[in-house]
Amino acid sequence: MKLPTFWGGIHPPQNKDLTVSEGIERYLPRGELVFPMAQNIGAPCSPVVAKGERVLVGSRLGNNDAFVSAPILSSVSGTVKDIAMRLTTPGIYENCVIVENDGLYEMAPEWKPLENYETADPKEYLKRIREAGIVGFGGATFPTAVKLSPPPDKKIKWLIVNGVECEPFLNCDNRLMLEGTEKVIKGLLLVMRLFPEARGIIAIENNKPEAIKIMEEAAARLAAENVTVQPLAVKYPQGAEKMLIEALTGQEYPVTALPADVGCIILNVRTVYQIFSAIVDGEPAVSRVVTVTGDAIAHPKNIRVPLGASVRELVELCGGFKEQPVKILSGGPMMGVSMRSIDVPVVKGTSGILALTAKSAMLKPITPCLHCGRCVSACPVGLVPTVLEPLVLARQYKRFEEEGGMNCIECGSCTYACPANRPLTQGCRDGKSSVMAMRRKAATK
Repeated sequence: MKLPTFWGGIHPPQNKDLTVSEGIERYLPRGELVFPMAQNIGAPCSPVVAKGERVLVGSRLGNNDAFVSAPILSSVSGTVKDIAMRLTTPGIYENCVIVENDGLYEMAPEWKPLENYETADPKEYLKRIREAGIVGFGGATFPTAVKLSPPPDKKIKWLIVNGVECEPFLNCDNRLMLEGTEKVIKGLLLVMRLFPEARGIIAIENNKPEAIKIMEEAAARLAAENVTVQPLAVKYPQGAEKMLIEALTGQEYPVTALPADVGCIILNVRTVYQIFSAIVDGEPAVSRVVTVTGDAIAHPKNIRVPLGASVRELVELCGGFKEQPVKILSGGPMMGVSMRSIDVPVVKGTSGILALTAKSAMLKPITPCLHCGRCVSACPVGLVPTVLEPLVLARQYKRFEEEGGMNCIECGSCTYACPANRPLTQGCRDGKSSVMAMRRKAATK
């Protein structure tokens, strides 16, 4: 039977074998933890604590009352050591709250299970989800309470749990499905109370047969009505929102539209797991699972780590580097961000740390475009990268917009497919950044 998928895409090596069988290991950090105030799409937070103040697990460190935002909570108990600019994953300095960990992990008293959660008004769920600081843990970090509050005219037909994890090397979602199966399904069932007419779909790529099997068994055991576990063809970027909706519902829609516009809401596996934890267990979003992997890592692992912990400590927990890496990425090889330093904190969007040796990260020489069309066939949103790249190089940003350049999802498929090794994705990223800068400048005039 042919499995659902989308148009375009590529088949990069999976390289998941390094951590696919590694169970999630819990790590409790030492020393200070660093909490950047910008950890979601939307308005960044401002510190709401002062130096010298004692905080507990779940204490609010930063907040913003804007609709599209999510608070930053402490993952440890201890004392606010400082509020200062610190280096973060993108290689920039950001405003951060630094907490000295006392090692007690004392929970803030306000964090308790939501009373009578099974019969409570589902709107109470939204309040708890926001208070818990829950965002899209797949990497986009869009505030979940906002995503679950679509305009009244948007009828939601499908609630999709994204367990695809198509990014090579990463296994954090896969392991969570295997080890937190019931919480994922029960988290989805809670969300379905907000949209009683919607159908629930748990989407998993077919290279995770164990996760598919255990999810199907758990859904049957829990009598999860109107919930389907749907295997998908293995193809990158199957986990992107537009591609996932196309594969599961057969709908094609403009990349500029939102999933709610076509009756869909998509939530990452970790997100629905955390929704259950916040509502039923009374646990805020103060930790996540991170895959630390790559051929430069001595002992690759999947680690559950409190937010704010140092990436360096995770690398040390994995035995350090067995060979000096030439490239370290936050995330996977296709969409990950190159890191200048590992002395940066784990944040809500940190799905993986990938350390590559010279052998696996070797860049081939860039040669002139062959006009072969492989990048066009690979682009899942139907762009023509061979047209867009020259426009960016010529700084013809208006033409770049006209040719649809702003619709690029920066998945990296075109660059991977290019036999001339041209940095096509980077060109689109630069073009989009330049256009946005021009828009901001025009708005201030």
